[in-house]
Amino acid sequence: MDEKKIIIRKAKKEDCAGALALIKELALFEKAPDEVTNTVYDMEQDGFGAQPVFQMHVAECENKIVGIAIYFTKYSTWKGKGVYLDDIVVTESMRGKKIGKQLFDAVIEHCNAMGAKQLHWQVLDWNEPAISFYKKYNAHLDPEWINGKLNHNQLKQYMA
Repeated sequence: MDEKKIIIRKAKKEDCAGALALIKELALFEKAPDEVTNTVYDMEQDGFGAQPVFQMHVAECENKIVGIAIYFTKYSTWKGKGVYLDDIVVTESMRGKKIGKQLFDAVIEHCNAMGAKQLHWQVLDWNEPAISFYKKYNAHLDPEWINGKLNHNQLKQYMA
């Protein structure tokens, strides 16, 4: 039986609904289904509006989005221009078909094309399949740095 053809390509605005469905699937996997507040409209504006703040590659199979890689340009005071990979998501039924590798490779190609000095990402310490995936690239997984963030409410309250 023939494998279904997977196409990796730069995302288009009309891919946002399929991408958001995968983001919600990831949130369920990470045991935080109620944490997703992003919308298709937000993604369309943020990725394809007047001032895009993210880029995305998609994996498409039979005209359906089955994987995404969302990333954006970052800057390091020490190293210069880089890329931050926010997420790679492959729908559960399509895992194990090297789609994640193809998406990761596409992001690396983007990094090299733009002259990025680094590629950064995070991985949950309990997500062993993802950790194993990144180790195949000989990636440095740094236990030293502590992640910090302020959520939407904290940002609003700060100026109140």
